[in-house]
Amino acid sequence: MKIPRSDIASHSWLRSANCDASYGWALLAALGSLLAPCVGGEAARTLLRYQRDAIAQGQWWRLVSAHLVHLGPMHALLNGLGLALLWMLFARDYTPRRWAWILCCAGAAIDAGLWWLRPAVEWYVGASGILHGALAAGALSWYRRGDSFGAGLILLLIVKLVYEQYGGASLFMQALPLVPDAHLFGALGGLLGAALPRRAVKSL
Repeated sequence: MKIPRSDIASHSWLRSANCDASYGWALLAALGSLLAPCVGGEAARTLLRYQRDAIAQGQWWRLVSAHLVHLGPMHALLNGLGLALLWMLFARDYTPRRWAWILCCAGAAIDAGLWWLRPAVEWYVGASGILHGALAAGALSWYRRGDSFGAGLILLLIVKLVYEQYGGASLFMQALPLVPDAHLFGALGGLLGAALPRRAVKSL
C-alpha cells in the first residue's frame, strides 16, 4: 500500500520534533503530570509543595511532589511549554534511562541544596529547576558532539543563572516569584548526571 506523501511528511516532522510514537505519548504523560495538580487548587499546592517544616516532620513526599505542583495554571502552562521545547530539542540525545537519571540528579540537587545550603527557603514549587537541569544536560550533549550551538546554550545558561543570583528575578519571566537557587542547583545536578560516564550510570 502506498503511503500518502502528507502522512510521510507528518511522520517526518513528528520524528524531527521528537514527538513520534512512544516519544509523543511520553511527552503527553509528562505534560499531564505538570498540569494535573492544578485541578486540586490551593489545597493540593499546600499538600504537595516543598515545605521545610513539614519535611522536617517526616513528609518526605514533598521532596518529589514539589517539582510537579505550581503556583497556578499559568505557571504550570509556562513550565509545560518549556518542557515541550526542551523535549523537541534534546529528547533523543540520551536514552530514557539516562534521562531519568539526569532528572533525578537535578531534583535531588535542588532538594539537597535548599535543605542544607538555603535553610531560609521555607517553601518552593515548580518544575523550572529540573528543566534547567535538562537544559544543561542537553547543551552538554550538543557541545560534546561538536555542535557550536551547544557552547552557545551553555553560555546563555550561565548568564541567566548569574543574572538571577544577583538580580533575584527571572531573566525572562520577571512577573513570577523566583527561587534562584532552585535553578542553579537544578542546572548543576543535571550537568552532573549528564557528565558521569555511561558505565557508572549502568552500574546503578
